Amino acid sequence: MKQKVETEINRFMRTLENKQSQDGAWRFPLESGLSTDAYMIILLKSLEIKDDHMITTLAKQIASKQEKNGAWKVFHDEENGNLSATIEAYYALLYADYFQENAEQMIAAKKFILLHGGIEEASLLTKVVLAIIGQYPWSNQLIVPVEFILAPSFFPLHFFDLSTFARVHIAPILVLSNLSFTKEMPKRYELFQQHWNKPQHQNNNEDRTFFKTFLKELKQLPNIPAEIHQIALRRCEQFMLHRIEPDGSLYCYFTSTFLMIFALIALGYQKDHPVIAKAIQSLKALIIHNEKYYFIQETTATVWNTALISDALQTAGVNNSNPMIQRANQFLLSHQHYKYGDWALHNPNTKPGGWGFSDANTMNPDIDDSTAALRALKAASQVDAVYRDAWNRGIEWVLSMQNDDGGWPAFEKNTDKKILTLIPIKGAEYATIDPSSSDLTGRTIEFLGSDAGFTKNHVSIQQAIKWLKKQQEKTGAWQGRWGISYIYGTWAAVTGMIAVGVSSTDPSLKKAIQWLLNIQNPDGGWGESCRSDKEKKYIPLEESTLSQTAWAVDALIAGSSEPTDAINKGIDFIIQAGSKKDWTTNYPTGAALPGDFYFHYHSYRYIWPLLALGHYKKKFLDA
Repeated sequence: MKQKVETEINRFMRTLENKQSQDGAWRFPLESGLSTDAYMIILLKSLEIKDDHMITTLAKQIASKQEKNGAWKVFHDEENGNLSATIEAYYALLYADYFQENAEQMIAAKKFILLHGGIEEASLLTKVVLAIIGQYPWSNQLIVPVEFILAPSFFPLHFFDLSTFARVHIAPILVLSNLSFTKEMPKRYELFQQHWNKPQHQNNNEDRTFFKTFLKELKQLPNIPAEIHQIALRRCEQFMLHRIEPDGSLYCYFTSTFLMIFALIALGYQKDHPVIAKAIQSLKALIIHNEKYYFIQETTATVWNTALISDALQTAGVNNSNPMIQRANQFLLSHQHYKYGDWALHNPNTKPGGWGFSDANTMNPDIDDSTAALRALKAASQVDAVYRDAWNRGIEWVLSMQNDDGGWPAFEKNTDKKILTLIPIKGAEYATIDPSSSDLTGRTIEFLGSDAGFTKNHVSIQQAIKWLKKQQEKTGAWQGRWGISYIYGTWAAVTGMIAVGVSSTDPSLKKAIQWLLNIQNPDGGWGESCRSDKEKKYIPLEESTLSQTAWAVDALIAGSSEPTDAINKGIDFIIQAGSKKDWTTNYPTGAALPGDFYFHYHSYRYIWPLLALGHYKKKFLDA
């Protein structure tokens, strides 16, 4: 086994050394489905921007992914297909003039859309995009008055109660919906949307009905002075402009930047205005193209990939003095944040010191990227005062971001008002708030224990462990928020608690480890369906994936004093599957919005297997 493990580790090292950029970063693609491809076609066509090659290539890529039943899926084993993705693909292909409305493929897609409830059952973002191009009435949307952005912080509910991800999308939507903005398209694109929809399903949830009633009553209040309305619109405008990154994007996200472009046009900007022109260029910069792929990323994952790869390499035995690690260190150091972002509104007494996800990100740090970067910089911080200063600032920032409930969020502290999850919008419970999650809490205390010397006796760790134990499911698993899903959450919780000194004989950990053993596949690997996070229960994939196997094996390694049969079988699977290429290779194991938006990290086939192999070697082979 030792020779096999070391051979595979050396293969990973050579591969990653060849893939490192000159500036020290690793720039692996990040796929998130066809939405961004479809939106780019719609953007270029609606703004009459000439780029036939991009439009045709994107349309060809979209068309190639249509299923036999006319639908498009967002993950391989999705039952039947995805309604929102199919609607977006339909319009993108029509706008690209790739298919005519009477084409066999379009008829099949339309049949699927009608069979599954029509546009009314689609996601909010899909409906907003269709409203922008005149294919869905704004009057059918749940329109929040734009004056909502003016509500002061002492109100029971105000704009900055929303998660940072929600805010940068909702601000432009407030502008567009309140102005009922529509970008007129050529007559040939009129699709008579009234034929699309079945009657909307009645929502009997009393809490969500309350929201609808509240908004209805709000709209019936005496007319708000026009000056206030204009002030609110300008507040939205300034909110967006002040959060534009140096590359021209709004917080580095394709979707928020897309919406911002149309919102600014609705406010009177011309399409050749420098802000809009630069925003469009930032979206084009997200294109990934080679002989195999042509797609547009939602964002780049450069900081995330670089931090994780550097840490995995060092765990597997690469010394900090290695030029590959030195270059990565310099890249990470240069991307530590020095700006006060929105996170400071809920955490005002801490200096900046975190890291963001994208290499273009300068003001929106997150917990997971920050701890990943700190892991990678640990060795450098022990020998270099510059890195030590960065390390100390980063640790201080991470600790300060712990929620009052004891867990850690993704972006902002204590943005978890449950009332926001009752907004009658599909996926509101995931998009509107940023609560503590088991995966982030587990990964944070794993870093604090393994790399920063914290133990279960520290008050912050005590609070985190208490919170984590409350989140454990009856099965023994924990649900993950940013990875798929129960395997990810359980791995994070188990490795986190063990790292700070919780014994593997602790009842909660014994139960978790037994759960992982129970779901191991006959081939030695593990695999979980994306359906798990939507249905909120573990659903096996029936096939094993590399990243999920690595997570499960890593948890078992942490909880075992010797290499068990289950661990060895998992390690064998990682080694044997390291070079395989099939649908599981491209299966998304990164989570975003359940049921609609998932991430396939091209880097994950290297990062997590290498980390698991490194831990196996260090604990069982080098001892």
